[in-house]
Amino acid sequence: MIIVLQLAIILFAAKLAGSISVRLGQPAVLGEIIVGILLGPSVFGLVTATDTLAAFSQLGVILLMFIAGLETDLNEFKRSGKASTLVGFGGIIFPLFFGYVAGLMMDLSSFQSLFLGLMLSATSVSISVVALREMNQLKTPEGTSILGAAVIDDVVVMIALAFLMSFAGGEVSLTSVLLKKVLFFTGALLVAWKAVPFILRTFSKLKVSEPIIAAGLFICFVFAYTAEITGVAAIIGSYMAGLAISVTGFKHEIFEKVETISTAIFVPVFFAFIGISSEFSGVTDYIWVIILLSILAILTKFIGAGLGAKIAGFGWRSSMGIGSAMISRGEVALIIAALGIESNLIDKDLFAVMIVVILVTTIVTPPMMKWFFKDPEAGMSVNIRKSV
Repeated sequence: MIIVLQLAIILFAAKLAGSISVRLGQPAVLGEIIVGILLGPSVFGLVTATDTLAAFSQLGVILLMFIAGLETDLNEFKRSGKASTLVGFGGIIFPLFFGYVAGLMMDLSSFQSLFLGLMLSATSVSISVVALREMNQLKTPEGTSILGAAVIDDVVVMIALAFLMSFAGGEVSLTSVLLKKVLFFTGALLVAWKAVPFILRTFSKLKVSEPIIAAGLFICFVFAYTAEITGVAAIIGSYMAGLAISVTGFKHEIFEKVETISTAIFVPVFFAFIGISSEFSGVTDYIWVIILLSILAILTKFIGAGLGAKIAGFGWRSSMGIGSAMISRGEVALIIAALGIESNLIDKDLFAVMIVVILVTTIVTPPMMKWFFKDPEAGMSVNIRKSV
């Protein structure tokens, strides 16, 4: 029953810290992550990162992206295709190049340096989604461009990672990786078009309690699982499930119930778990490396994605807001780092350093977004609808 006590502590502390963060003019997610650090083994040790908590956390991020998909305006999403592409690739090219250069300066091999660049190229939009929702920016051109760019970023980085690992001697087939991703997106589109409406209509006729909510969660989890086993990332799958349901007549019913469940339990656990699972022992020996890599990680995403947004037609402030939203590396970079240490592309010391760097990028993202999106004039530029 320890897990019950841990959940009680996390929910109480996360909601309290989130409220304090909002009162200080920052997004609630920032307080939830920081309180997770305080609760975890690195500070007070009240909560430990167990497998059960990790499962709750995984459900939290899956449901969070599912909600984001439900809230997305599909027509706006289609219009933002050009902007998403420019933001996504801008946010990959800069971190990849400068990460590679930084790796060479750290006396890493060419393969290790490229791997470092790929870790810095990853983006986890889950943190940004919450901040965008709190600021009512999720349904704007900026919000849809950020979400679209994150999908592009994830797919491109994972394909590049498979390419690198195949050349580095890892047991990875580039052809297999590409085929799996093509099959996933093709299958997901077909299922979204034909199967999703049929499943929802069928479940709506069942004589049981909340059949539509069960159907929505079923679709979400199947999409997430399929995405995960094909190497796309579960959060992309759950986001696509939300998009598929968003064009049906069941959207609002599913959104209201799932949002209540998610924001009450699973999402706070996800954000707190980021802090709880952080490990800081021994990293003081590499403090300057952490500082320099953190600065590099923040600036390359901010500038690269921001320039992509500017080229797409957004104003400067909106472009900087989009650039700041792409900074968080989150769970995507953690997955890549874990693959790196398993394949001997990075050692334990660099792995520990990158964990802290990833945490830093996650913490700085919400306040930066708050700063750039707080101005009412931070909306789209006059010509954005024509250019996007």
